[in-house]
Amino acid sequence: MKNTATLLITCPDAKGIVAAIADFLYQHDANILHADQHQDAENNLFLMRVEWDLANFNLDEAAFSKAFAPIANKFNMHWQLKLSQHETRVAIMVSQYDHCLADLLHRHKSGELACGIPLVISNHRGTEALVKFYGIDFHHLEVTKDSKPQAEAAQFKLFNDYNIDLIVLARYMQILSPDFVARYPQRIINIHHSFLPAFIGAKPYHRAFERGVKLIGATSHYVTEVLDEGPIIEQDIDRISHRDQVEDLIQKGRDLERVVLSKAVRWHIENRILLYANKTVIFD
Repeated sequence: MKNTATLLITCPDAKGIVAAIADFLYQHDANILHADQHQDAENNLFLMRVEWDLANFNLDEAAFSKAFAPIANKFNMHWQLKLSQHETRVAIMVSQYDHCLADLLHRHKSGELACGIPLVISNHRGTEALVKFYGIDFHHLEVTKDSKPQAEAAQFKLFNDYNIDLIVLARYMQILSPDFVARYPQRIINIHHSFLPAFIGAKPYHRAFERGVKLIGATSHYVTEVLDEGPIIEQDIDRISHRDQVEDLIQKGRDLERVVLSKAVRWHIENRILLYANKTVIFD
């Protein structure tokens, strides 16, 4: 595992920000590995991600905040410091469709996703054998209209018990309550099986087929209280024709869903995403 720190910054755009950050890191013996920035002229915003090697860096996590405060205050920054040694702990929630779950578990085992996945929660038992094959704890929590508050309370307890940082909805076919979403802001990623904002809600492939579209897509996004309208992280599309039936759209869509969701999870755990105005900036 690499030993780096990543600083994510959002602030009003102004002259001298990059120079001030670079000089600060230089003064504390940081070796910058990656730096990327974005200016939004319409909103007068500056967004930046900078990652550096901690081998010779002479500030620990606690000392960094105090030392960086004068720069942060000068430029009115909202900032986050992320350390690669603090492994992101991910919980996956799934219903009956297992293609996204299987893809995430395989990528994790192969080392592509640098996180911990200690927990999978499902409202069905169909994926239990798959999850246990990977040596991950599986919890079945049935959800009905009447039992949803109790089921969510049990889910919250599991998230606390397992010290979960990120929740991934890998085709979890339940609408989360406002309380659920409010507890984990910008920490829930969903995969929706359409190219949002088209075909929000249930059975988007069926509605795409009825509409006669020539492109289908998949969208990964952060979850907000408004269904399928959270900040979009990644999207992809595939071309279809009049020869394709609903089953063909579903099969092609599953391939898109796997890739789009895994990219979103990887970018989140690598601290490459900044959010503003219901949008995301994805840094290289």
